Amino acid sequence: MPVQAEPAAFSSGSYQQLLTRHDHQPFMLVVWSVNCPSCLKDMALLNSIHQSRPELNIIMLAADELAATEQAQKILEKNQLSELESWIYAEENIQKLQFEIDPKWYGELPRTYFFDKAHQRTAVSGVISKDEYETMFAKILK
Repeated sequence: MPVQAEPAAFSSGSYQQLLTRHDHQPFMLVVWSVNCPSCLKDMALLNSIHQSRPELNIIMLAADELAATEQAQKILEKNQLSELESWIYAEENIQKLQFEIDPKWYGELPRTYFFDKAHQRTAVSGVISKDEYETMFAKILK
């Protein structure tokens, strides 16, 4: 995907758009926030993964309000992740957006979803080690 000027607005229906756009393709959805220290610490590892696995679609979703768009974009640029597909919450009712993504998710961050090509997904809350990422990639990229 070409470099985005800034994250796209993620609103009701955007999650379904993601699934449709990546139909029959494995991908990883990383939900993070500009105010989440663990998320920010994880950016270097995500960059390393992106460099070593360019075939893997990584989608970044900032769980922040639109006012944080510039800050989110700067964080992605600093970590050389700005060329990835990225989104930012664009509705005040974030619980509704979270429910659309995953009814069993209560908003803890970071939250990572691994989708295989049939879009069977595995959700992981919290920081993930490089080995844990590799284990998940082995499952979704087969």
